[in-house]
Amino acid sequence: MGWLLIALTPLVGPLPGPGGIIVFAAGLGLVLRNSAWAKRRYVRFKRRHPGWGDWADWGLRRASARRRIEICRERRRRG
Repeated sequence: MGWLLIALTPLVGPLPGPGGIIVFAAGLGLVLRNSAWAKRRYVRFKRRHPGWGDWADWGLRRASARRRIEICRERRRRG
């Protein structure tokens, strides 16, 4: 289903509004949750581009993103 949503993105993109972005994000979320291959690629992408990976983690509401945010907050409190 996720791959289908990603494939439909170019068809939805020209419509008014941000529909293409939403459809792509939903498809990517489904693929990342259900595909081991996609998860490995995503981890490599996050290592190369940490800023973009943070946004994706936040959008997917991943537990690793929440842990990382809490660690950063704790470091700021300490000093």
